[in-house]
Amino acid sequence: MTHNLILPNLTETHRLGQALGATLPAGTVLLLHGDLGAGKTSLTQGIGVGLGIDDAIVSPTFTLIVEYDDGRIPLYHLDLYRLEPSGAMQLQPELYWEGIEFEPGLTAIEWAERLPYLPAEWISITLEYCETGRIAQFEATTNLKDELQRAIDQFLVLANKPEKSRSSGKVT
Repeated sequence: MTHNLILPNLTETHRLGQALGATLPAGTVLLLHGDLGAGKTSLTQGIGVGLGIDDAIVSPTFTLIVEYDDGRIPLYHLDLYRLEPSGAMQLQPELYWEGIEFEPGLTAIEWAERLPYLPAEWISITLEYCETGRIAQFEATTNLKDELQRAIDQFLVLANKPEKSRSSGKVT
């Protein structure tokens, strides 16, 4: 399934993140894709707001993983930009998304295309530049389609979109 939303500015990117953070359950893995500056960290900052995290969310490019545990569920923010797939594997990201050693939370992985393997269930968000801002393209595995649809519906409410836009915002 795929779905696209146009995000005309940084405020809308944050709102989308806020809706994702407020709606998605613990155990959700977000695979974030996009060029440098496309808005992956900005989206994650909005997710932190939606989760109720008070700490400033910054890109973990040099630390690789930042854990935020003061929200409704933990946020695990990974940035694989500087890693090859073998280096990403050494991070053992499955420890976060499987809840093996860490409390189940929302795992946001920037540069997720560098993962050598994927979790069984995931939501992929690709941010691309366009003439009117950015396009967010979503894909989700079967078990997360309804959760993603709820988050998109919440975003449309936050963004105050007209009913016509809501009807075209269906996850298929």
